Amino acid sequence: MSRIGKLPIPVPNGTTVTLNGNTIEAKGPKGNLAFTVSDLMSAEIKDGEVQIMPRENFVKEANERIKANDEKGRKKMTFAEALDPKVRTQWGTARANAANVINGAATGFSKTLELVGVGYRAQMQGNDLKLSLGYSHDVIFKAPEGIKIEAPKPTEVIVSGADKQAVDQAAAEIRQFRKPEPFKGKGVRYQGEYVRRKEGKKK
Repeated sequence: MSRIGKLPIPVPNGTTVTLNGNTIEAKGPKGNLAFTVSDLMSAEIKDGEVQIMPRENFVKEANERIKANDEKGRKKMTFAEALDPKVRTQWGTARANAANVINGAATGFSKTLELVGVGYRAQMQGNDLKLSLGYSHDVIFKAPEGIKIEAPKPTEVIVSGADKQAVDQAAAEIRQFRKPEPFKGKGVRYQGEYVRRKEGKKK
């Protein structure tokens, strides 16, 4: 079985999860999100947990392959190996996306960026982020819908929101304005990011 896909997703307190066909809808303190599971999968809510599994016909086919393999005396086949490849590749992804929707509605996600360099500064200008990154002009980044941006310190930016993909995308766009360079390490980096350094030219 898929090590990720088989794990149930617990529904946090204060969050309501409903199934509408193959669409998982989550309502929580941080907002309302939805995710439609692939037609190859089925979703079930039971005992306060959401379970993502391949559809019954794929499970049946996999079990038949395992049985046939055992009858031929071959090396033991795992359920994941017996499962249709296109189903196996989507199982873990579907579970991860469903978990992001449920956890996003409950607690949200955040990404912290650090500005490294002399004179590099970040400050809020209304809902927009104003960055001084060593250019002849300031860089203005407008917060996408559903995304909150904060600059608690001049060298720190926090991007938060319910949608994990949108949070990661906004953080990546901010980092793109001045990616860390390898000689002095100056630029915008994720908190905890390791920047591989190069040795400069020797005189």
